[in-house]
Amino acid sequence: MAKEHSFDIVYKIDEQELSNAINQTLKEASTRYDFKGSPVEIEKQKDEIHLSAGDEMKMKALIDIFQSKLVKRGINLKAIKFGEIEKNISGKVKCKAKIQNGLTQDQCKKLNKLIKDSKIKVQTRVQGDSVRVVSKSIDDLQAVIKFLKEQDLDFAISFDNYK
Repeated sequence: MAKEHSFDIVYKIDEQELSNAINQTLKEASTRYDFKGSPVEIEKQKDEIHLSAGDEMKMKALIDIFQSKLVKRGINLKAIKFGEIEKNISGKVKCKAKIQNGLTQDQCKKLNKLIKDSKIKVQTRVQGDSVRVVSKSIDDLQAVIKFLKEQDLDFAISFDNYK
């Protein structure tokens, strides 16, 4: 009897790396000349990050610094969705960023459909916030991974539990 091989498609953000990216961003902002005298805050709350800065130009610079730190820490930028920049009464600007942890049902269905349409001989099943891909051939599993990496998805994915 042939042994079955499998892996999971999921995306879990590394909380420690995210925390490090936030701290590095705040540290860099505190030393930069263009942020001198302007309060900058980044705060993580559950599945959101709240950013605030003195004006819109500083907010855009802060987001740019934050994204570069995320990339350096190995966090996929598709996993963080930045919202609109909002002005409040005091003149400060705020921005909320949503953190992707796991896959939604729609994202799982989209991955399922993509894999089935690829005609690679594997079986898929949705397991909560992940998709399990099973095949008797390791080569087919590797073909699925290669195929999914070539796709232009609007969300982050990673491959876990390769057995």
